Amino acid sequence: MKTKIIKTKAIVLSALLAAALNVSGESVSGPDGRLVVDVTAQDGTPVYSVTYDGKNAILPAPLGFESDIDDFSKGMTLVGTKRSTIDKSYTQSRIKKGEIDFKANVMECTFRNDKGHEMTVEFVVADNDLAFRYAVPTQGPTSAIRILDEKTSFRLPEGTTTFLTPQSKAMIGWKRSKPSYEEEYSHDAPMDTTSKYGNGYTFPALFNLNPEGLWVLVSETGVDGRYCASRLGEFRDAGYEIEFPMPEENNGNGTSEPAFALPGHTPWRTLTVGNSLKPVVETTIPWDVVAPLYEPSTDYMPGKGTWAWILWQDASSNYEDLKTFIDFAADMGYEYSLIDANWDKNPGREKTAELMRYAVSRGVSPFMWYSSSGYWNDIRQTPVNHMDNPVVRKKEMKWLKENGAKGIKVDFFGGDKQETMRLYEQILSDADDYGLMVIFHGCTLPRGWERMYPNYVGSEAVLASENLIFDQHFCDEEARNATLHPFIRNTVGSMEYGGSFMNRRMNRGNDGGNYRRTSDIFELALAILFQNSVQNFALAPNNLSDAPEICMDFLKDVPVSWDETVFIDGYPGKYAVIGRRNADKWYIGAINATSEPLKLELPLPMIAGEKVKLYNDTYRKGVSGEIRKAARKGEMRPALADDFVPSLHDASIPSDGVFPVTILPSGGIVIVGAAK
Repeated sequence: MKTKIIKTKAIVLSALLAAALNVSGESVSGPDGRLVVDVTAQDGTPVYSVTYDGKNAILPAPLGFESDIDDFSKGMTLVGTKRSTIDKSYTQSRIKKGEIDFKANVMECTFRNDKGHEMTVEFVVADNDLAFRYAVPTQGPTSAIRILDEKTSFRLPEGTTTFLTPQSKAMIGWKRSKPSYEEEYSHDAPMDTTSKYGNGYTFPALFNLNPEGLWVLVSETGVDGRYCASRLGEFRDAGYEIEFPMPEENNGNGTSEPAFALPGHTPWRTLTVGNSLKPVVETTIPWDVVAPLYEPSTDYMPGKGTWAWILWQDASSNYEDLKTFIDFAADMGYEYSLIDANWDKNPGREKTAELMRYAVSRGVSPFMWYSSSGYWNDIRQTPVNHMDNPVVRKKEMKWLKENGAKGIKVDFFGGDKQETMRLYEQILSDADDYGLMVIFHGCTLPRGWERMYPNYVGSEAVLASENLIFDQHFCDEEARNATLHPFIRNTVGSMEYGGSFMNRRMNRGNDGGNYRRTSDIFELALAILFQNSVQNFALAPNNLSDAPEICMDFLKDVPVSWDETVFIDGYPGKYAVIGRRNADKWYIGAINATSEPLKLELPLPMIAGEKVKLYNDTYRKGVSGEIRKAARKGEMRPALADDFVPSLHDASIPSDGVFPVTILPSGGIVIVGAAK
């Protein structure tokens, strides 16, 4: 009898401890102990929170999802926790860094409801990065699941300001081709600001937690054909919740809700947290938690390319113009030349094959443009209806390989549904069979794809350079927009922007169209600030004679693959200073979007005491007086590219590595020097 009493007391005590554990929850920190994630179940709802150095990064926020099996967002109890560590090194081409050492602590929290249905939230926590996802086992006899709604949310401290780009409505814009991640960003907007279209925001999302002195970048990675791409909904309940694609996307084809086989898991949602923008710029979390999905069929080489369409537009789709740009690529020492839309009509398929072979004879490999298809928009630029059909697609890729193409650029996708994610994956997989690299345009954000798909080399998914041709507004805003991307869009994935204009007017003859507002050195700096392993620059053959020689020589030599990336200074929407290393040489690019000359003391320990090449701007004679005259009238004189005179001279970095610079408004500097 006494034994039974003791056993009963032990059971009661065990139950009390379990209850206490469920209230207090579990926690896991990064290896240095500064980033901490707490997890619990509150009134049956899985909840997590995040702190950094004891400061709130994510306030207690719900987790879970509703599915066709059960509701995994309520009535849940935390029933078990597993812990492990990650300590791995890997090499990765085509991103901001070549060799990555990744250390993290892992906590897997299993939740169960009273029906016995389970799901596990897996947390991977590094020093400044957090990734988490849902893992779902088989549920009795059920081996498939459809996710109806996610409750994953991000609640941020009051006073946080945002750098967000809105999700467009579906089936609007040119030829009903949106959404395509090409909207303008907010700048330090309050969280309760309603998005432009009322559809929330696309990833990535950057938050300035002003009261806490923290920055938080939110995104996702590991999206393939087994899930849809997601976004953040409108601000409500003190935060943002994950939302799935709109039903209207893809012209209504395909479901908005993803489905996958069991056991299975969702993509990773990621957060990068720090006291400065340094961990945001330097993060590798989009690639740390994913793995290659197949071995490459060949070596895929980074490189630079020419692009006739960006300045010469649709009229450039003819044999002679395209040949001119192939010759231009050869003269620049570039590896690639992009042959854009309508090539199958003019010059036509046979003449284009001849043109492709000519390119190869000149040491230039063609990239060929395709529409993704036609039934989810009204695009009639050809070739259409090739890339969505596996039979036609493989036949076309065989033809491309036989005629010397090294890549394709596929444009005008229909949204973020799982059906569209499958199409991205199918194009990539088939292209690898034929040794072809793939660029996506008019498309979604890449989500770890550089590591997952070895022949993937870039996505637009940004308000890119073509918009400078279309409207003067985008030229007027170029400087400000360009200072955003190194901290937001480009930090989570390759960005096929197509910039670095040397034309001062946005037309074929460099004598009409919109006015460029930025300096030539600003445009050089973009070749460093914007990362994509195949860069098709916005240059034209006339630039060999009408652009400064020092600029064209730089654009001949600047690399597009990087071994290291470092944040030096900056603030989104105001200015940006980023350093990238290729082999034993550092390239530092800086741009100024403010209305005043920017005086900085740059910390450059990586080239301390070294002699460097300094590219800088000065004003042409009389410009300073014009600016002062306008200021006396209470006006601001807009900059013009013609205001600036580029210069190149030798400089020495002080032994303490602190280098003072002045960057003119809408101007830039570039520093090139050997690594210590």
